[in-house]
Amino acid sequence: MNNVLFPIDHPVILASAGGAQLPQPLLWLFVGGAALLIFIFVFAIAVKQYKRCPSNKILVVYGRVGGPNAAAKCMHGGGTFVIPLVQDYSYLGLEPLVIDIPLEGALSLNNIRVNVPSTFTVGVSTNPVMMNNAAERLLNLSVNSIREQAQDIILGQLRLVIATLSIEEINKDREKFMNLINENVAQEINKIGLDLINVNVRDITDESGYIAAIGQRAAAEAINQAKVDVAQQNRHGATGQATAEREQTVSVSLERAAAAEGEKNAEQKRRVAVAALEADAIRGEVESKRNLEIVTAERLAETIAAQKTAEQRQRIEVANAEAQAVEGENTSSALVAESNAKLAEIRAEASRRADVASAKSQEAILIAEREQELASLSKSELAPQEIEKKRIEIAADAEAARLRLIAGGEADAILAKYTAEAAGVQKVLEAKAEGYNQLVKACAENPEIAPTLLIIEQLPQLVAEQVKAIKDLKIDKITVWDSGAGSGSNGTQGATANFLSGLIGSLPQIHELAEQAGIDLPQALGKLKDSQPKANPIAPVVEEG
Repeated sequence: MNNVLFPIDHPVILASAGGAQLPQPLLWLFVGGAALLIFIFVFAIAVKQYKRCPSNKILVVYGRVGGPNAAAKCMHGGGTFVIPLVQDYSYLGLEPLVIDIPLEGALSLNNIRVNVPSTFTVGVSTNPVMMNNAAERLLNLSVNSIREQAQDIILGQLRLVIATLSIEEINKDREKFMNLINENVAQEINKIGLDLINVNVRDITDESGYIAAIGQRAAAEAINQAKVDVAQQNRHGATGQATAEREQTVSVSLERAAAAEGEKNAEQKRRVAVAALEADAIRGEVESKRNLEIVTAERLAETIAAQKTAEQRQRIEVANAEAQAVEGENTSSALVAESNAKLAEIRAEASRRADVASAKSQEAILIAEREQELASLSKSELAPQEIEKKRIEIAADAEAARLRLIAGGEADAILAKYTAEAAGVQKVLEAKAEGYNQLVKACAENPEIAPTLLIIEQLPQLVAEQVKAIKDLKIDKITVWDSGAGSGSNGTQGATANFLSGLIGSLPQIHELAEQAGIDLPQALGKLKDSQPKANPIAPVVEEG
């Protein structure tokens, strides 16, 4: 029985086949809980995907960031939402990079090689254009990789700047040298998104000693100039002393003459004062007239200059107004042309949409007619075949299910078998491990016994494998070729004697190993005497069989 939905004001909301009833408050609580969970899930995704940019980093969002040619979106400060599955993000650090440039042997303009060790401080720029350059060329690179790229660029530009300057210009005009370095280096590293912060040239030397010679010459000139200045000051001192003595003598004579001329001077001064007052009066009148003429001429000149300045400003403003008018006309023409182009685009788009709508309408009509014909055909001819097809599919599904159950049972049986075998192998290995552990503990006082016992344990299997290797070989006889001499030319034994000696020397160890393993050796290898101590296998007595 299907669920029945009652009106909201009915006391029972849902009635199921089993007679269970769900009250209205419980239903609203369930819907509210589901909505709350959905809201929390969406909020968590939004919080997780909203990325903030620290002040010492650049946030780079890449993927589909808008625009066909946009590779990344860079931000310095603030934050942005990173769309899952479509976008991803990374950071570019703004920490300054200190790069040491040990430039040596750079060729100057006058073909003298100079050494210019310097230190450059660079960092990722916050300029929008250069941030995109850094995102395209430096994103996810290590600090060492960025430093190597910048170092290569700086070395090349520094050599280029030095090649355009002579030694004297580099050594004396440091301001020009630093300006050229800043212009050339900054222009090149801006292409990869870096900005030049500081340049520090530590010292400038050359291989030929030319700069040192220039310094020595400058020092010698300074010393000579100091000596000349000292001599001139001494001369000025002597001259000043003689001048002071002469002025003292002259002053005394003048004072004496002044005393004699006092009366004459007083009378002369009185007459001169009267004449001077008259002359001053006349001079005052003349100067007043001259000052009036001068002031009048100056005011006239200022008036003419003001008129010329006003005319100049008028011409400039008229020219600016004409230029702005022309620019406004050009802008208006451009806007009209752009508006016409947009209107043409809109008309073309509308025409295209109308054609598309007409085609879709015709297509819908044809599809409806085809569906009607197919439905008629299915009802009259295809229905019995479809019923037979369904019957065959149901029978095939039942057979496939039966075969899957049988295969599953067989697979479970095989799995159980191999699981039991694996458990048995694991038990055997655990028992062996426990036995080896007990063996190692028992041989704690003499650790060398444990490897010997393990070798003895495997000795029968090793001997059996060696026997398998030669059991099918038919050997009639063994022939040993020797030189026949009892010893070599240098007093050593022959090959056969060496072989027998080595074989006899190894017999005690073989007998001991066989005795420990409980194996009987062939009679041809002899036996050890019972009186021979087992602890001294160096020189055993062997009985020939």
